[in-house]
Amino acid sequence: MAFILGPNALAAGYRLFSFDTVGSTSDEALAAARGGDSGAVWFAALQQTAGHGRRGRPWATPPGNLAASVFVVTSATPARAATLGFVGGLALHEALSKMAPDLAVHMAVDGGSGPRSRFALKWPNDLIADDGAKVAGILLQSVHLPGGRTGIVAGIGVNIVSAPEGLPVPAASLNQFGAAVTAEALFAELAEAWVGLERIWNNGNGLDAIRSLWLERASGVGGPVAVKTDAGVTRGVFETIDDEGCLVIRARDGSAQKVTAGEVHFGAAATYREAG
Repeated sequence: MAFILGPNALAAGYRLFSFDTVGSTSDEALAAARGGDSGAVWFAALQQTAGHGRRGRPWATPPGNLAASVFVVTSATPARAATLGFVGGLALHEALSKMAPDLAVHMAVDGGSGPRSRFALKWPNDLIADDGAKVAGILLQSVHLPGGRTGIVAGIGVNIVSAPEGLPVPAASLNQFGAAVTAEALFAELAEAWVGLERIWNNGNGLDAIRSLWLERASGVGGPVAVKTDAGVTRGVFETIDDEGCLVIRARDGSAQKVTAGEVHFGAAATYREAG
């Protein structure tokens, strides 16, 4: 089976470059951006040999996992353009929900119960399982373009058949949870979901709606959180994300602390020592 774009992605003008093996789909997308490509293009591969995640960490994509990057051009400000990461997370969550609808469990939510996916979104751009293991990651990179426009490359790596080791947090594959999906099928649903959510985002003008959708699917809201940054550790309660996509933590003294980047730990893991 080959990578394909679905009818919604095609109707929206998206194009696709697919590979059996590639160094990095994001590097391919960035090269296209710097070469004058007009955007609305996906790069997808079954195997990635030189992928990378946040802080330059390597992101291995062995055969069977999914590596995909989308390049879009937007007139939004660079700060607002960066919120496309939330679009990517929502698109991936929606795609997985369609591909594996049986992976829902009954959990108590605010005193009630109802179907809830075993997977949730973790700020800023990860998909995790209900045991906290990382299943997918999204890395955004930007390119300044003529006319005040911004090119955004969203690289999406999904652990389908295997998970990398040596990450700051445990990782798991979809197959470990019984999700019988393939990289090609998941990509097709991902690209379809991206179109609808990008339309809602609307060059950043629809960020409020995206923010609400993201929070509905987010992990850790209302619970203890610790974020490790270069400046130290910020602890408190994960209150929300603001209209710029920053994590808002309610500290013990009642103040609201805004975090723009860092390694996030929820629940019991939020009590780890800074030296750890």
